This record gives sequence, structure tokens and C-alpha cells, in this order.
Amino acid sequence: MTSLLSRIDRPQDLHALSEDELQTVAQEVRELLIDTVGEIGGHFGANLGTCEIAVAVHSLLDSPKDKVLWDVGHQAYPHKILTGRRDRLATIRQYGGLAPFCARFESEHDIMGAGHASTSIGYAVGIKEAMLRGATEDGKVVAVIGDGSMTGGVAFEAVSQAGGLGTPMVVILNDNGMSISPNVGALSRYMNRVRLDPGLWEAREGVEEKLTRLPAGIGAAFERLGPRFKESVKAFWAPGLWWEELDWAYLGVIDGHDVRAMRRALKTAFEAERPVVIHCATVKGKGFAPAEDGGLEGMEKWHAAKPKSISQRRPAPSRPSSTPAPPQYTTVFGEALVRECERDERVIGITAAMNSGTGLSILQKAMPDRYFDVGIAEQQGVLFAAGAALQGMRPVAAIYSTFLQRAYDQIVHDVCLQNLPVTFCMDRAGLVGDDGPTHHGVFDIAYLRPLPNMTLMAPRDEAMLVHMLHTALKIDGPSALRYPRGVGVGVELPESPELIPVGTGEILRSGERVALVGYGTGVQKALGAAELLAERGLDVTVADARFCKPLDKLLLASLAESHDLLVTVEEGVLQGGFGTAVWESFAEEGAVAPRLLRVGLPDEYVTHGAPALLHEEVGFTAEAIAARVEAAVLDRLGV
Repeated sequence: MTSLLSRIDRPQDLHALSEDELQTVAQEVRELLIDTVGEIGGHFGANLGTCEIAVAVHSLLDSPKDKVLWDVGHQAYPHKILTGRRDRLATIRQYGGLAPFCARFESEHDIMGAGHASTSIGYAVGIKEAMLRGATEDGKVVAVIGDGSMTGGVAFEAVSQAGGLGTPMVVILNDNGMSISPNVGALSRYMNRVRLDPGLWEAREGVEEKLTRLPAGIGAAFERLGPRFKESVKAFWAPGLWWEELDWAYLGVIDGHDVRAMRRALKTAFEAERPVVIHCATVKGKGFAPAEDGGLEGMEKWHAAKPKSISQRRPAPSRPSSTPAPPQYTTVFGEALVRECERDERVIGITAAMNSGTGLSILQKAMPDRYFDVGIAEQQGVLFAAGAALQGMRPVAAIYSTFLQRAYDQIVHDVCLQNLPVTFCMDRAGLVGDDGPTHHGVFDIAYLRPLPNMTLMAPRDEAMLVHMLHTALKIDGPSALRYPRGVGVGVELPESPELIPVGTGEILRSGERVALVGYGTGVQKALGAAELLAERGLDVTVADARFCKPLDKLLLASLAESHDLLVTVEEGVLQGGFGTAVWESFAEEGAVAPRLLRVGLPDEYVTHGAPALLHEEVGFTAEAIAARVEAAVLDRLGV
């Protein structure tokens, strides 16, 4: 550990350092990140860009009395290092280690525990207004938000409220031109214009003073015309006019890698006692040449580092595997969507700033005119899909399960109510692993199942994903399919997709006494449990439900009639999930409900860690399922 950073055990330890020393601390933080995250993996580029911001903020704040809120939290590793967690950085995103985002249970300096974008300003307004009303001790409030997160509508709502209230708070707009992938839309173009034209913002600083000094009495007349006229003239030079029209003071553009400049701007902002935005320009991946020199492509590649991807602060040489892995579900979906677009000119793909994460980058490259990125704005993504569907298009909204939650009203009101043919493709369904509870996709079955007109399906493997996408695009109404993160199971992909009769399941293995009915990834768990049970003398039936809504009631009734125990297996919360749907179906039919055992995820937020470890923790493994079935059978026999 280098000398200065080793002395920083809490943010107050920064207060006595000179600005030159603070600049050194920021660089030491950056070097620690490169060495550590390059070894263990984790969010990388954004954190390298916020080292000076974190140092400057904590050198002036008295946290946790003063509050600093990091939007999303994927750029808060420097904050964690400076707030007593330096020596545990190597455990971040590991099972039992530091949380991947800010977490209130982890540190008093983590003010909000959220991992979805665009929320920090809204939190900050609520916190500061509560302070002003005596709910807690008053203090400074700073929200750090990226320009990518500013494309989210909820951020605009908070800016509007704070401007209306005059809430004395500070927003640091960390502008690096990127979220996970290059930002899109008019706001991004505006940011680029401001960031890349220093003459524009340098001219602004002196324009008012220069106007008042014009000769022949013009300057004096200008002064008498008052602030309204001055603001209209300044608008020609004012990149922050949008903020100022909403009653925010604008400072920028500041070099976000200059601690001295950031501290000067922060001091000015704190003295203003009104809403202030500090617009700072940073470089994503700062200090790591492959990210800096690689332009947008390099910054996108190094948004997150894989374990052991860096050695001696350089990219580690790749080691090709001797056995090729099955394709990623994401890749299978992206390639299948391109083929569907080729078959039907009405099909388009929509993403909310996650083009590579959803596989839509494949469509973007192959057929850019059929690809749409709305930015970090899931609500607008679904509304855009609804509008396109109203005009006869067949939109596919590819949005992670956890992020689709943000557009729930649009799904209910704008898609399902109007019975529009929008297909929702939910990547990262189930327990996604190292990103933890903010990113696990465990609620979509339960939150989509109650909606009228909705068809729900989930593939057991990558081949079924191809068939289900094709089927969904033929349904005259809303549909949704969920699939996991990671590689498929290794089955051969079909030459051409087949239509699956909606609401039908299939028997994969015949047995007796016990029937395991899997949904999505639950099918492979059920098959694994069946193998274990067969070794122990119990041959069971395994079925793939394929659809959660509508259910194959004929298949379920047949299984219930010929088996003593029905076991549902799903990688989602049990409350309101697939197993509940099966139980309800028997109750609705007035039939005698079979003995039913539901296997799924518990009524709690599951921690972060490798999926295999999380599955073991919650009992979602073949071994755990087999053990529960054995116990149920023995209980039935009175043993």
C-alpha cells in the first residue's frame, strides 16, 4: 500500500491533506483499482473515472453527517476505498464479500442501496428536504450521476422538483459520454457539444461582465435592462441554459480529473444555498491505456473487467479453452432476432441502453434500421413499442427482467390493456450472480402473470428459445419470455424455428408416483433431480410446462391423476409464481387438488455471489430438490 492511501481509513482523514496530496491519493486509488479489479473482476471503467471526484467530495464533506449519493453505485468503488473498506476491496462482488453497489447494511457512508440508474437526484431531494424540516441533523447533500443515467426520465422529474422547491443541494454530473455502451439521443448530443467545445463554456463565464463594459453607454443600458434581458443574451453562450431555466445554477464544464478544480467548484456550489449542478468531464477507464486509447469501443469493453483479465496493469493474454462452450443465451437470442427480422419486415428490436447485454448489438450491426436504443428509459422503451405496435409493427423489447420492473405501468396500461402485440424478452432471469439483489431477475413471473392478455413462456434450453421467439411474434397480443444469463445447455440449434402450440407442455421423462414439472431453468434442475432419484430407486416423471400463462391444464390434470405428488420447479419467487399458478388452476376447476410441492426462490432478497453458490444457499439444486422429494415420499409412507 502506498503511503498516502494507507493513512486513509475514513473520509475525514482527507481533510488535513493539501490539494497536491489529494491528487496523489486519487491516483493511488486508481492504481489500487487496476491491480485489484483486474484480478478479481468487477465494474472497472466507470470507477477509474471517478477517483478524483470521490476524493474531492470527501475532502470537503463530513460523511455520514453530510450525504453523498452515487447513482447506480457501479462507480462507487473509490468511495468504498475512502470510507473504511480499502482492505476488503478484493472481496467485492464475491460471495460473502463487499456488495457490488452501495449497500446501507455495509456502511454508514452508503446512504442509499440502489443499483438501478437515474435515482440519486430524487433521493437527494427527499433527504435534503427532510433535513430542512428537522427530521435529522442538517448537512450538505451531493448526488453524483452519470450522463448516461441522465437519460432516465425519473432524473428529470427530480431536477424539476428540486428547482421548484429551491432545494439547496449539489448534483455532480459526471459526463464521460458513456453508460455501459455509447449514449444515445438528443441529450447525449447536447452533452457532447458542451463537453467537446471548450470555447463555448469558457466564453460563458465572462459574457455578462463583458457586456456591461461595452462603450458609449451601451454597457450601462444593458445593466439597466435587468436580469431577464441578460439571461436571453447569455443564452447564446450558455450550455447550462436548460438547468438554469429550471432554477438550477450551472457550473461547468469542469475537469473531473483535477481535484483542485473540483474542490473549487464544490465550495462555490455549497455557498450558493440553492440547487447547483457541477458539470464535469471525465474519461471512462482513466489511467488504463486500453480503455483510454480504445475510444468508445475500449471504454465499452472495459466497463467491467473479467477475473484475471489484467496483469501488471496490462490486459492479460487470453487463454483459449480446449473445449468450446455452448453459446450464450444472449447470443442465441440476438441471432434469432436477426433471422426473424429477415422473415418479417414488421419486426424491430428495442433496448434501453443495453445493446450488447441483451444481444441487440447483433441486430444493430446486421440491420441498423431495425434497431432502436431509447437510453436508460425503460418506460419510454415500452411506450415506443406500444406506439409501433399500434401501427402494425411487431416490436421486441429486450430488457433485463430486473429493469423491466421500471416500466410496469406501461406494460399494464399501454400494452396489456390495449392487447398490443409487443414481445418482451427478459434476459438475466433468475439469480444472476455477482451483481446481487438489485439485478436478480426473480419477480417477473409473479408481476406479469396477473395481467390480462399476457402470454408467458420460458425455454428449457437455447433451441427452445429460438422456437419461443418465433412463436411469440405470431401471437396477436402481448407476450413475454424469460431466459437466464450465461451459456446454454449445449443442445443443437434448429435450422429453422417451429411454432409451439400456445399453452402446451410436454413430457420429457416418464416415471411413476412423482411428477416434476419444470418451468424455464427449472426443467434442467428437475431432470438433474430425476437422475439422482433414479439412482436411489425412485423413477419419476419430468415435464416441461413451457408456458406459465396459459397453463396446459390437460397435462397437469393427467399428471395429477396418475401421480401421488406433483412438484413444480421454477427460478423465481414462489409468491404468485408458476407453482402458485398450478395450485390455482386446480382450485379454479373445482377438482381435488393434488399433493403439491413447490420449489422456487424464498421470500427474501438473495445476496450476491456465483450463481452455483446462491442456488445452493436457497436450495435450488438437483440434490436439494431430490432430497425434498424423498422426504415427501417417505412422509407419505409414514416413515
